[in-house]
Amino acid sequence: MQLLVVRRDRNGIRQLNLAGPLPVAGALVAAAALIGSGFLGGQQLAQRHATGADLAEVNELREQLLADQARIAELEQATEDTLDALAIRLGRMNAHVIRLDALGQRLTEMAELEDGEFDFDMAPPIGGPLEPESLGSGSVSDINQSLDALSVQLVNREQQLGVLESMLMNRNLTERTVPEGRPVTSGWLSSYYGKRTDPFTGKPAWHKGVDFAGKEGDDIVAVAAGVVTYSGERFGYGNMVEIDHGKGYVTRYAHNSDNAVAVGDEVARGQIIAAMGSSGRATGPNLHFEVLYRGRPVDPVKFIRGKTRKK
Repeated sequence: MQLLVVRRDRNGIRQLNLAGPLPVAGALVAAAALIGSGFLGGQQLAQRHATGADLAEVNELREQLLADQARIAELEQATEDTLDALAIRLGRMNAHVIRLDALGQRLTEMAELEDGEFDFDMAPPIGGPLEPESLGSGSVSDINQSLDALSVQLVNREQQLGVLESMLMNRNLTERTVPEGRPVTSGWLSSYYGKRTDPFTGKPAWHKGVDFAGKEGDDIVAVAAGVVTYSGERFGYGNMVEIDHGKGYVTRYAHNSDNAVAVGDEVARGQIIAAMGSSGRATGPNLHFEVLYRGRPVDPVKFIRGKTRKK
């Protein structure tokens, strides 16, 4: 057997004689080794290419994961900031509600509403069918808009209730300072306001007040809140107490056996200020009661019966 070997430079052809058994075997081994090394090299090259592609894909996925994690962290921070802002707003609104509750409670007491008629300690009873638009959840923007509207309503309600409180205070102050009711806890009306016969002279005279007859020592009470401007003896009146109630009103309580208040004392409606007596020009135990409005005597009966309130 002969093997022809052709050289690349084509300068010649070399002839090998493979007639013997050893040369043939060597040739076969060499050929097998050549083929095997070529296959192995190709496989290794393929493996190198495959490994490079996988690594590139893994790196790409890793970068995407890091980007997603960063985005999630940003969203978490934004959500936390939003919740913090909402918490602050809710805290401020809660403070408004507390102030409104306190103000409402004061108004309830000032208006003298019956127990349970308007209770600020309990949620108001409400009801109604389920409305379609109430289903579902709103976005953060919708919630913020609702909070804005509610905050404005709370501020408006607080201002309105403040005005109402001022009006009620003025009304209650007027009610407490305008003379009203009986100046004695017991006794009867023995002489009216106006023209009458003087009990000492028997001649016609003008009576500037009304008289309540009773027993010595009976309680005499203030008919309105005010400040004592006189307490002591006065000609014709005997022991007298004079109270200025403001808004032009003054009351006088005369013929007392004893005065229980002094000049400068603040008194409340219904407070005991003196004891009934017969001091001064009096025929017996009685209270001479006068009401003056802007310095002029007026008929006390209208105030005793609560029919007239001048403001």
